[in-house]
Amino acid sequence: MRIACAQILSGPDPAGNLATVAEQTRLAADAGARLVVFPEGTMCRLGVPLAGVAEPIDGRWADGVRAVAAETGVTVLAGMFTPAADGRVTNTVLATGGGVEARYDKIHLFDAFGFTESATVAPGHQPVVVTVDGVGVGITLCYDIRFPGLYTALADRGAQLITVSASWGAGPGKLDQWTLLARARALDSTCFVAAVGQADPGAEVAAAVAAPTGVGGSLVSSPLGAVLAAAGPDPQLLICDVEVAGLPDIRKALPVLANRVAIPGSCAG
Repeated sequence: MRIACAQILSGPDPAGNLATVAEQTRLAADAGARLVVFPEGTMCRLGVPLAGVAEPIDGRWADGVRAVAAETGVTVLAGMFTPAADGRVTNTVLATGGGVEARYDKIHLFDAFGFTESATVAPGHQPVVVTVDGVGVGITLCYDIRFPGLYTALADRGAQLITVSASWGAGPGKLDQWTLLARARALDSTCFVAAVGQADPGAEVAAAVAAPTGVGGSLVSSPLGAVLAAAGPDPQLLICDVEVAGLPDIRKALPVLANRVAIPGSCAG
């Protein structure tokens, strides 16, 4: 399956960001992609009061993404924010188009490196796998990538490719952590991993916004940790062919899923 990773630079205007989704999805379709993955916060960059931005999953912004997916025939994964029952929002990926209609709400909230996502975002609880052109696609968001148990759980549920939509925080060593974690989760789960982040907005914006704004570095990893495609810091549309037909042989050679042993007293991710 040919996939596209849309490393974009979201702004604070959902309508402008929707126009970017339309543009990038059409380019992905023209390149033959069947799936296009956008970053966390595609609807609106982080660092903006999210309660005023959030819309229902059947609201105007999400319907705009659905219209683009229907027009192009491509499955689109795009990060958005939806209202939560307790007054917070959910950090959500909308998956739509190509016979797919689903949502994933971020399970692991980014309460780390001095940021407290849980103050404004309510957690999700359910791993999600969708099927795109016969390929099982697991969906994750940003901080989820630090929890290998979620990735093996997605593999157990039939994932062959796992996507990570992110707005990764800047800082010493953070870009290296992002790319290392993407490759590690591919090895843990013996899945392809498409890690798609916000582009780097530059040091001035990153310093002015008290939230993770992106570092670029989107990549696609093979189940054996090889980088199949990679982006730099700037906006870019990565196109990559994912050959899932060879996955059974890889899992036979590296049977980490089959060889797992429950460790007494351990905690699942």
